Amino acid sequence: MVAARLDSQTLAAHFDDIYPDLDPHEARVAADRCYFCHDAPCVTACPTAIDIPLFIRQIATGMPEAAARTILGQNILGAMCARVCPTETLCEGSCVREVAEGNPVEIGRLQRYATDGLLASNEHPFERAAPTGKRVAVVGAGPAGLACAHRLAMLGHEVVIHDAHAKPGGLNEYGIASYKAANGIAQEEVDWLLRIGGISIVTDSALGRDVSLTELQESHDAVFLGMGLAGVNALRAPGEDLDGVRDAVDFVAELRQCEDLSALPIGRHVVVIGGGMTAVDAAVQSRLLGAEHVTIVYRRDRGAMSASDYELDHAATEGVTILTNAMPVAVTGTGKAQAVEFAYTRSGPKGLEKTGETFTLPADQVFKAIGQTLAGAPEGLTLEGGKIAVDAAGRTSVGGIWAGGDCAAGGEDLTVTAVAQGRDAALDIHRALT
Repeated sequence: MVAARLDSQTLAAHFDDIYPDLDPHEARVAADRCYFCHDAPCVTACPTAIDIPLFIRQIATGMPEAAARTILGQNILGAMCARVCPTETLCEGSCVREVAEGNPVEIGRLQRYATDGLLASNEHPFERAAPTGKRVAVVGAGPAGLACAHRLAMLGHEVVIHDAHAKPGGLNEYGIASYKAANGIAQEEVDWLLRIGGISIVTDSALGRDVSLTELQESHDAVFLGMGLAGVNALRAPGEDLDGVRDAVDFVAELRQCEDLSALPIGRHVVVIGGGMTAVDAAVQSRLLGAEHVTIVYRRDRGAMSASDYELDHAATEGVTILTNAMPVAVTGTGKAQAVEFAYTRSGPKGLEKTGETFTLPADQVFKAIGQTLAGAPEGLTLEGGKIAVDAAGRTSVGGIWAGGDCAAGGEDLTVTAVAQGRDAALDIHRALT
């Protein structure tokens, strides 16, 4: 692994915003393609239930600020969601134009056009209700926690957010590919959100390390847990402790916080093990940093990969090779990774099994992207599938404690779903407190 495989100018171009902004004329033209369906399938497909035909009509009639208010009233992190939502499988995938023509209305880009404009104007269209005198603790300043905190603040409650990181934002700040969230948009959106008032953030404050759940319960009227998944599954293969083998989530986070990308070392032959969005983000960004050969290897077939076809196709256009039906057997090398041995797999009567055939890929850098786990689950809470069990309103098994986002059972591991769960939990907390 070496740094500066590419010059600074090339790196800046590679990590610039992948999605160009629409100008006002382009936005009006794109909005005019909408049929403004009365029973719009795109709204049903949106986890936050944004009134998509309404906000597109507002853009079409020259009112992008009103469109932004329509979006943000349902999804306070609408700017980031416009960038990272898998719109091709959600709203745009359900668009009637997609079904009829294979060319949907560009809902994601229109949402970005509206929300970016409002953020740039420094206008915050939401006001706090009269103070209720109630205090709520939120653990995690990611999408679920921020959405919950903002809605609670709007309703007049005082909110204190505890986050283990040095900066708020959670997944949006630390876990999304840089080219999807360029130019500091994640922090800009957080700063804008906090203008509602009534929200304070305590950084470098991890649950179980710096503050306990009992302490939060005793000093607050309610607690919302939205700390995400901090643990990473082990590869369980010999050699995973060799130099050059690391968790993909750490690599993505380091890249997002790196001020000089030319100082970030990258291998010549990179192997990414996994089939989700983190695997894709790590692989694509390895190529953008100058890795010559990057391969994603997944143990099942492509249809079982949690990354969308759109993202996988994008990875392929960036030069990433995608191999399926193969699982790691061992990472080999003397002191540091030099290759990864894989076994071909197939689905058998007892589940996934090895075929008996193997192959080896050269690798001086290996990223593990095989799923994350709940780290340090608070005692006393019922778990379901390794996550915190919640009901439809986000209530946990312990009174006065709610949860949402990736740490809660039943989620889809999407930013937009986390926002919806945080928002809805806030409404239930409000009902319980008042």
